[in-house]
Amino acid sequence: MTHTIQDTAAFSASLDWDKQDGLIPAVVQNHLTGKVLMLGYMDKAALIKTLETDTVTFFSRSKQRLWTKGETSGHTLQLVGIDKDCDNDSLLVQVLPKGPTCHLHTESCWPNGPAHPFLDNLANLIAARKGDDPNSSYTAHLFDSGTKRIAQKVGEEGLETALAAATHDKPELIDEASDLIYHLLVLLEDQDLSLADITHNLRARHIKAK
Repeated sequence: MTHTIQDTAAFSASLDWDKQDGLIPAVVQNHLTGKVLMLGYMDKAALIKTLETDTVTFFSRSKQRLWTKGETSGHTLQLVGIDKDCDNDSLLVQVLPKGPTCHLHTESCWPNGPAHPFLDNLANLIAARKGDDPNSSYTAHLFDSGTKRIAQKVGEEGLETALAAATHDKPELIDEASDLIYHLLVLLEDQDLSLADITHNLRARHIKAK
């Protein structure tokens, strides 16, 4: 939940600004994927500006001034929510990034740290199989079979997942749900889509439903 301007003063007052000479580390996280994007520092003025504008602003230790992320590149961080840790001396800032966050033009300052490690790695592996020899793997064979066959497999696995749930067979449900998710990832890749596209759509529906 984003802190509104009405509670900015109280939120700021609850933080331990003295521990690090008026600066508090702020971990920035993609609200949609959970991926950690960067680490910055805020002073009281940076926090207030962030909460007032809903655009993340830091205190730049090198420039010794307030610095709004993206002020020159346009790659800003739209504030979604902000919270403090149990010791009141660090912040977790949830954002919607507009473009790459890192100055090296990567999504994150930790480019090798996926948001959902296994699913992201699986999706990347599936993408790498696209265009391979159909005899080299089941995934490559699926891509070679075409969209209709991939879609058919998603339908089959969806039905089997539903039947396992209807019979309360939990081990079978786990197996069938795993098959369904795998084939759905293949279908998304076939259509040049990703889990991020689905997450974005789910969030948009969630906001609309509020």
